Amino acid sequence: MTNQDQKQLGSILWDIADQLRGAMNADDFRDYMLSFLFLRYLSDNFEEAAKRELGSDYPDISSSMITEDEPRTSPLQLWYDANPDDVETFENQMRRKVHYVIKPSYLWSNIAELARTQHTDLLKTLQAGFNYIENESFASTFQGLFSEINLSSDKLGKNYTNRNTRLCGIVTAIAEGLAEFSTDSDTLGDAYEYLIGQFAAGSGKKAGEFYTPQQISTILSKIVTLDSQDPTTGPKKQLKNVLDFACGSGSLLLNVRKQLANANGIGKIYGQEKNITTFNLARMNMLLHGVKDTEFEIFHGDTLTNDWDMLKEANPAKKPYFDAVVANPPFSYRWKPNEAMGEDVRFKNYGLAPKSAADFAFLLHGFHYLAKEGTMAIIVPHGVLFRGGKEKDIRRKLLDDGNIDTVIGLPAKLFYSTGIPVCILVLKKCKKFDDVLIINASEQFEKVTRQNHLTDEHIKKIVDAYQFRTEEKRFSRRVSMDEIANEHDYNLNISRYVSTALPEEKIDLAAEHANLVELEKKIEEAKQKHNQYLEELGLPPLP
Repeated sequence: MTNQDQKQLGSILWDIADQLRGAMNADDFRDYMLSFLFLRYLSDNFEEAAKRELGSDYPDISSSMITEDEPRTSPLQLWYDANPDDVETFENQMRRKVHYVIKPSYLWSNIAELARTQHTDLLKTLQAGFNYIENESFASTFQGLFSEINLSSDKLGKNYTNRNTRLCGIVTAIAEGLAEFSTDSDTLGDAYEYLIGQFAAGSGKKAGEFYTPQQISTILSKIVTLDSQDPTTGPKKQLKNVLDFACGSGSLLLNVRKQLANANGIGKIYGQEKNITTFNLARMNMLLHGVKDTEFEIFHGDTLTNDWDMLKEANPAKKPYFDAVVANPPFSYRWKPNEAMGEDVRFKNYGLAPKSAADFAFLLHGFHYLAKEGTMAIIVPHGVLFRGGKEKDIRRKLLDDGNIDTVIGLPAKLFYSTGIPVCILVLKKCKKFDDVLIINASEQFEKVTRQNHLTDEHIKKIVDAYQFRTEEKRFSRRVSMDEIANEHDYNLNISRYVSTALPEEKIDLAAEHANLVELEKKIEEAKQKHNQYLEELGLPPLP
C-alpha cells in the first residue's frame, strides 16, 4: 500500500469519525472508532487464516445469496453449522497458528451485515463479542480491553433501540470506508496510528500524555536501535527486549520494532501505562500491528510507585534489564515521594526528585532497568538540564558517572499538549566517549498550521549527528566533562554550548565615520544650492 493510499484511508476514517460523533466528546468517540477498526483487523486476519486452513472445505458464497433485508451468513458460520464435531479441533489448530479464535457470529463481517440490515441484535452481539475477545479469544486474557466502550451509554442513545440504530450507522459507515482498502496489519495499523494522531490533535485534554508525534518517536527509535558502543556500525539486528515505562498508546514501542530490519527482531516488548484508556489502546495497537500476544506485555500501573511485580524481582539473577529503554513521560509531573522511597533501589544512589517535578524520578526508573550494553532515550523538559537543588545533584552524579551520552534540543510546538520546546536525553551505563554530545536542533523544523514539524531531512540530520558524533557550527558540539563541570557547574543548558544566534556583524568605525563626514558634506552642498534658488525667487534662505 502506498503512502498516498495510507493517507487517503486515514483521511476517510477521520472524516467518518468527524461526521458521526455528533455531540459526543472526541475522546469518547475515539474509543468506539478504534475498537471497531481493531475488530475489523482481528476478524479479517482470522478469516484469511481459516480459509487457508480449511482449503477446499471453506464454503464459497455466491453474491446471489445476498438479500436486502436479511444479514448474509458468513462462509465460516456455514462451515461451523455443517461441521459441529470438528469445531473444537479447528479452533485448537487456529490457536496454534494465529494465536486466537473468534466465533463466526462475532466476526466483523457478521457485525457489518447486522448493521447493514439494521438488525436489532447488533448491540447485544457486539457486547457478547467484545466479552468473548477479552476472555476467550487469546491464550492470554485481555480483561478490560474494551472497558472504556460503554455500549449502554446514553451518549449513543436514550434507549436500546436508539443506541442500536446509532451503532448501525457507525459500523456501516466504517465498513463502507474500509471496503476498497487492504486489511493487512501494516495498512490498518497505519490507519490506527493516523487516527490516534488526529484524535490527539483535536483533543482538548493533554493528548501528549498518550501520543508521541511520529517524527519524534522515530528519532528515539533510531537512536536506541543503533549499537550503543559504536553507533557507526548501524542498527542492531536483534534486541532481546525493549521497555517503555510510560507507553501511552504504544506507538513508540512499535516504532522501535519498525526500525529493526527483522520484523521479529525484538524478543519481547514491554510497556507500562497508568491511564486505563490508553492502556487499552496500547494493547489493541500491539495486536493490530501483528504483534502476537506472546510477544508483548503491557502492564496497567503506576511507574513511580513501581507496582509491577516483574520489575520488583529481588533475585539479581532474575531481575529484568532491557536492551533499549524509551519514554515520553508526563512533563514536570507533581508527585508525592515518601521517606521509604529514599531507600528505593532506583533512587538510593542519586536522591529523590523534588515534589514539584518528577522528571528525574521517571528517568532514574528507566535507567535502573537499562542493560549494561543498552541505550536509553527519554523526552524531558529543558528544566532538567539546568534546574538546581536536588535535580542538580542527580544531574551531577549522572554526568560524573559518565552516563549522559547526548543531549538533543528540539524545536518548540512539536507536541499537541504543549508548545514548549523539549529535549531528548540519551543515557548509557557503559559509555565509550568521555565527552557529552550537545545537539541544538531548535531550528530544524518546518511550520505546518499551528504545529511545527520535523521533516525526514531534519530527522536524518539529528540522527546522523548522534550516530557519527559529528560537530557542526550552530548545530552540534562534543563538550568535555571538564568544561561542563568546571566552567558551567554541571549546567547543561544547550545555548551555553551550542548557540544558534547569528554573530553580530563587525562594524568598521573608521569607515562609518568617513561615511558620515561625506554625507554631511553632501547635505551642506544641497542646502547651499537650494538657498540659491530661494534667493532668486526673493525668498529667505533656510537656516
